[in-house]
Amino acid sequence: MKGVKDVSENELKLIDDAIDGDINSFEKLIKKHQKFAYNVALKYLKDPTDAEDATQESLIKAFRYLKSFNKNSKFSTWLYRIVINTCKDELRKNQKDQNNLSLNNDDNYVDAIEDESYEPLKNAENEELGKNLHKAIEQLEVTYKDAIVLCDMKDYTYQEISEILEIPIGTVRSRINRGRKKLRKIINEMELFTQMNV
Repeated sequence: MKGVKDVSENELKLIDDAIDGDINSFEKLIKKHQKFAYNVALKYLKDPTDAEDATQESLIKAFRYLKSFNKNSKFSTWLYRIVINTCKDELRKNQKDQNNLSLNNDDNYVDAIEDESYEPLKNAENEELGKNLHKAIEQLEVTYKDAIVLCDMKDYTYQEISEILEIPIGTVRSRINRGRKKLRKIINEMELFTQMNV
């Protein structure tokens, strides 16, 4: 299990300078996180324009509340939580897909045992397999997709995912385990469909 990644000295300097009002330091700070933040927003809102707006709003909030950032935490965890909360607020306002608002509901802990041997995104050996995995992931419910993407694509620990999604670690384990099972089923169905159309 990976340990929690602390804020680097470089990030701390950028954070301190940004808190003092240096916009350039803040831009450097969020540069490497901006694309993933947008992808998270797009996954929630389904619309590129809405996702772009939510990302920009999240970055404004991050700059405004940077003084409240706990420097013992991971900056990206804090930032992604802002993005997710901004998207959830937007979904509530627009009364869109209510299923996407279930992130804070505890899952039933059935089948919550980890499946450490199944890491599909880390084990993708070629570009075609990678494409198929991403297609399969897009078919997952957002509840499971969140956990799978953060764990298997971004290498976050369960603790970090718990902080980002604001759910208990037990729920994180459950969602990852169930998401992987659903993902395996989707991939198997995709392979069967491909074989039938050869």
